[in-house]
Parts: sequence; structure tokens; C-alpha cells
Amino acid sequence: MSIATVAAPSADPVDALIRSIRIPPRPSLLISMQEELDAPEPSQPALARIISSDVAMSASLLKLANSSMFGRRTIKSIDQALAFLGLNQVAALMTGLLARQAIAPSHASLASFWEVSSRRAQAMVFLSRRLHTGPADVAHTFGLFCDTGIPLMMERFPDYARTLDEAGASAGPFTRVEDARHTTNHAAIGCLLARNWGLPTEVSWSILHHHDYEVIEDRATPESVRSMVAASLLCERAIQDFQGLESAEWAKGGAIACAHFGLGETEADELQDELVEAFHED
Repeated sequence: MSIATVAAPSADPVDALIRSIRIPPRPSLLISMQEELDAPEPSQPALARIISSDVAMSASLLKLANSSMFGRRTIKSIDQALAFLGLNQVAALMTGLLARQAIAPSHASLASFWEVSSRRAQAMVFLSRRLHTGPADVAHTFGLFCDTGIPLMMERFPDYARTLDEAGASAGPFTRVEDARHTTNHAAIGCLLARNWGLPTEVSWSILHHHDYEVIEDRATPESVRSMVAASLLCERAIQDFQGLESAEWAKGGAIACAHFGLGETEADELQDELVEAFHED
């Protein structure tokens, strides 16, 4: 399903179904941040004031900024966070925190959802620097939002937990099972959320295609999207290893991802070990 298909107005029953899924509106704090960042000359003090207007969000941001993901610096204020990490990275962290606030999984089976999303974001930042896949803030945002369609699908479809089990055990594409059972999938819904929230286009496209591993080899697809989808497989493998599990998705697309980055088996294993070690540190 393409981005145009997700977003285009239609009387089609599939469109009506997608409209019935609750897509949280873009938070006003995010709108203010994006407007400042889109200014001809974004102001660090102005962005600091916007972020500091929400005390709880500011505290959560500082906790993240001092995590091992960013070298465990001693950052005591929003101004320091902006100076050390940069405007875009701080905005990406805030966007993730706002997503947690707006998308609150109520199902017990999703209790660890944001924990896994945080690890994926951490791993995407690590790989963006190690493999030179693009800006760390874009990679971080993709990592956090990659699976945001899951809690939204869970909220809409009472039997979606069963769908997740079946999709995870399927030898075919994960989203094919979702499409067969619900006429849409979490990648399409996550893409719609990302677009509605004004996230970078490469993030929206990468979310849409993150279970479509053939796109990694498609030279007509932007390199940034191909690299993020490939990196997401490396992240998935490490997360599953950290949890003591085998990655079914790695079996489907791991070889393609390694070929994209020119990684041999040993190099891929070493990256996985480094990521798992970083997860243990947190």
C-alpha cells in the first residue's frame, strides 16, 4: 500500500475502515516546535522556552539526554541539551516523548511496547553513526515511530493480538497477514500518523515499507529509506537477541540488509553484540 493510497480521500470501504482507526492529532507542543525549526533561522532560546513550557516533558527529555545513547553526559538544562545535542536531535527526542503521551497502549500485551521502541531508536542512532546511514535525529524518530501503528490497530480491532501472533509466525511478509485479516496493516497506519504529525518524508516512507524487504534492493527508492529499512532489520535482530529470542524478520530479510551495507556475517554479528551490550547498559 503506497502513501498515496493511505492518504487519498475515497468512498472505498477500505478508506472508510482506515478513517475508523483513531489517529491522535498532532500535539500543540509539537506544532510549536516544528514551526520554530522551520523558521529561516531557528532560535535555540525560543525552542528552549517552548520545550520548558511543559515541566514533565522537560524532565523526561533531560533523562533521555543523559542516557548511554548519548554518552551519559551531565546535562542539567534544556539549554545545555540543545547546545550538546543540537536542535534537531532534541526535537526528535521531544517528538518521541509526545508520541508516548498521545499513544497510550491500554492492552497488557503492549506493556513493553515503548521499551522496545526506545531500544530500536537507540539502535538506529548507533547504526546511523556507525554505518553512515543519515542524520541521527531522523534515524531516532523512525526507530520510535516504526511500530506506532500497532497500538492503534490494537485499539481498533479486539482480536489484533491474535493477528500479531500469526504475523510473527508467518514465513511471508508480516503485513500480508494483517491485510488479510483487517484490510490494512500497522505499517500503513503508522505511516499515516507520521504524515499527520509532520514527520520527515523519509520517516513516513520507511515506516510504510519497514516489512517490505524487497525495497532495500529497489534503486528507484530513496537511499535514505532503503538504509533505514535495512538498519531496522539489524535493530530487530539485536532486540530479539537481547530478549533471548530468534528474529523471524531477520530470517526473511537479514541477508538483503547485510548486502546493502556490505557487511559480512562476522561484521553483522559484531554489530549485534555491541547493540545488545548497549541495551544491557541501560
